[in-house]
Amino acid sequence: MTHREHGVEELCAAGEEVYERALREGRIPVGEAAEVPCLTDFGLLHPALDDVGLLEPVAPAAALHRLLRASAARVAEERRREDRLVERFGQLLRIGVRQTPGTGTGPAMLRLLSGTEQINRAITDAMVDATEESLTIQPHSGLTGARGEAARDAAFLRDQALLDRGGRIRVLYQHTLRHVPLVYGPLEHFRHGDTEARSLDEVPDRLIVIDRKIAFLPANEDGTLALEVRHPALIKYFVTTFDRLWRLATPMFPKAVQPPSVNGVTPRQRAIAALLVEGHTDAVIADRLGMNIRTARLHIAKLAATLGSDSRAQLGYLIARSGILDQEP
Repeated sequence: MTHREHGVEELCAAGEEVYERALREGRIPVGEAAEVPCLTDFGLLHPALDDVGLLEPVAPAAALHRLLRASAARVAEERRREDRLVERFGQLLRIGVRQTPGTGTGPAMLRLLSGTEQINRAITDAMVDATEESLTIQPHSGLTGARGEAARDAAFLRDQALLDRGGRIRVLYQHTLRHVPLVYGPLEHFRHGDTEARSLDEVPDRLIVIDRKIAFLPANEDGTLALEVRHPALIKYFVTTFDRLWRLATPMFPKAVQPPSVNGVTPRQRAIAALLVEGHTDAVIADRLGMNIRTARLHIAKLAATLGSDSRAQLGYLIARSGILDQEP
């Protein structure tokens, strides 16, 4: 049996039994302690002077005194170490610390928000102090049911308050939301102010940037976690990305612009064609463009008919040969 290593304060049962027998008998053969090397390691047994084949026990009182003395020496050394640490860092503590971004008592550069209520409260608090603009990427129409209505009402109130203070609102949607009442309803009910919305075939996940100082973005799939970002470098990156997408997007509010067709291929079909050439499945195309798979397949069928394709493989070839992806809509 393998002997488990342990401290002297956790003397194993086998070692305790052998030590007790040695105390009662005065001596034991070396072989009887072969499986409990801890007894000789801890100095509880030692070879007899007149016979190296026997082991004699050290009196428990003498062993305890020696072990306690060693323990006291270790404690004393730790206390001396503590004194040296206090002396060294006491000098450093008297030096003033220069605060840098992300330290001190100011807001954290990154903060994880948990739960819809905390997320909405943090956005509302940020909007209260906003005076310039709100930039939003919205890939879907938002929550449904009573919960969704409450969230939209809260968003409308804080957006209207920003407009009343002279701020502006810019929102990027997916093309699939261009005619959704849940999107147009809130936009059309703003009493006044600088509000504009545009749309793209594909947009990233949801993003809100307020006054180019603070941003909010999802931190998990179902939106129950969000990341609040105040780091200037990240904010600049988000704003630059938004601005570039904005320039590529098609106006939808307050004045909608209908994207033109190219050689009989609609903008929606052109977006689908680009994903088909990349080799994506119908399910992936539907998800990327924010539509159900049945609608995606209907558009694919219309695109195939327009280009005169009889098969999926031929469709990819005809898309590449047609040049529709090389032309600006």
